[in-house]
Amino acid sequence: MEKSGGASHEPPDSATAAEARLRMHEQFFARADKSNLKGESVRGGAVTMISQALKFVIQTAALIIVARLISREDNGLQTMVVTITGVVSLFRDAGLGMATVQRDVITHEQVSTLFWINVAIGFVLALIVVAAAPILVIFYNEPRLFWMTVVSASVFLIGGAGLQHQALLQRTLRFVTMAKIEIVTLAVTSAVGIGMAMAGYGYWALVAMSLIGPVVGVIGAWIAVPWRPGLPSRKVEVKSMLQFGGTVTLNNFLVYLAYNVDKILVGRFCGVEAVGLYSRAFQLIIMPLQQMHYAVFSVVFPTLARLQDDPQRLNSFFLKAFSVVLGMIVPVVVCCAVFAEEIIFPLGKQWAESASIFRLLAPMILVLGIINPLGWFLYSTGRTTRSMKMAVVLVPVVILGVVAGLWYGATGVAAGYSIAMLALTWPWIVWTIHGTGIKAADMWKTILKPVAAGLLAGLVALPLKLGLDSKLHDISMLLLGTGLVFAAYAIVLLVVMGQKAMYLDLLKEVLNKRRGAVAPQSAVA
Repeated sequence: MEKSGGASHEPPDSATAAEARLRMHEQFFARADKSNLKGESVRGGAVTMISQALKFVIQTAALIIVARLISREDNGLQTMVVTITGVVSLFRDAGLGMATVQRDVITHEQVSTLFWINVAIGFVLALIVVAAAPILVIFYNEPRLFWMTVVSASVFLIGGAGLQHQALLQRTLRFVTMAKIEIVTLAVTSAVGIGMAMAGYGYWALVAMSLIGPVVGVIGAWIAVPWRPGLPSRKVEVKSMLQFGGTVTLNNFLVYLAYNVDKILVGRFCGVEAVGLYSRAFQLIIMPLQQMHYAVFSVVFPTLARLQDDPQRLNSFFLKAFSVVLGMIVPVVVCCAVFAEEIIFPLGKQWAESASIFRLLAPMILVLGIINPLGWFLYSTGRTTRSMKMAVVLVPVVILGVVAGLWYGATGVAAGYSIAMLALTWPWIVWTIHGTGIKAADMWKTILKPVAAGLLAGLVALPLKLGLDSKLHDISMLLLGTGLVFAAYAIVLLVVMGQKAMYLDLLKEVLNKRRGAVAPQSAVA
């Protein structure tokens, strides 16, 4: 009696509470259930696509409103700041979030250790950005960049605190929860940006938008994921995960360099207004691709990771997912190429000159729509070294194309960029699938159908653009033209190209309302 009465300082139910926490954590760390993987992934993809569509509407509206409230010079200044913050942000995650998702089994101790590594990295990156501020001022000969850069550095201080929580959401396919966090984050960010732009804060409105989003996202992830990190431990095995993350980070850095050297060189040699025009066109044309790819990546990557020990199912799932991704991207690219002026029109007259840049970047978007999913395949199957080697080849080819076009200004850079990317496409595909069991003929068939359907849809819409360009208002032309493109594309792809059965099968999975099929969502959402 004496022994059990006063020695312990823990509450009587502490053991029960510890067991409850353990059971709560098990849903995040245990081996994934593969019994209903197709249903989970398809329904998750549908939820994510709906949320991305809503995000696209909000983001497009915010982009148009802010573009009308700030000058091209303000946009150019923010683009210059992003040349440093964008590079540094590649190291914020250090690939450790992806490592958490990719692992078949992971422990609380491992994720806790990775959490504190991410926090430490965020602190170091903030110091690096602050130190780079005077260098940026000298490089662009623009004093206003100093405080913009210093303030922008603060995002790294909090960003690292939410990376593992976000990875755990993705690992457990909690798509509804992820969608809610993203929509709230974007809504708050847009409201702040528009409010500050209306109040006359100019480029500070853009800086604020870049800071508010990550902060709200971290808060949302902590609320949605009840897991809390413990202390880091040297005894926990994280070496292989750090190696995986390091390779992914280096790969992302090389790819980022290839995809942003255009804006760096335009800003340096063509001036602040030119880079403002170029970056606005680039931002607008890449936005739908980013929305679609993020939606599909958040579903496809964890699903591929679960299937990596079953090559036949893995390859079959990837080809279907790749077909769907490309099927969504192609009509968007066609609309961008044919109706560039009409798409740019809502931004205001000050951005009209960016229409030619916008059109010349359309082929580049098509290429990204093809090669980005190939990167997901390599990451999910642990082929990070191959992906990095491919990035090493990508950088000089893209830089060569950009430099060749620099003589002709921003439009020349856009053309050179697209030509370089087109030249890389087929070699990239062949290199990716080598030794994986996926045949080049399978990839060719998967790509040919949506691309051919897109070309035919573009030919159908082109007479409308050429014949009624001066007779219809830009908005009327945009609505009529895009509607025609999507209608013609759907008919050719689904009926002529025989893709109807595949999309009907996906629709059936989405509409499957069985309790067992949706249970994984309900736990967190």
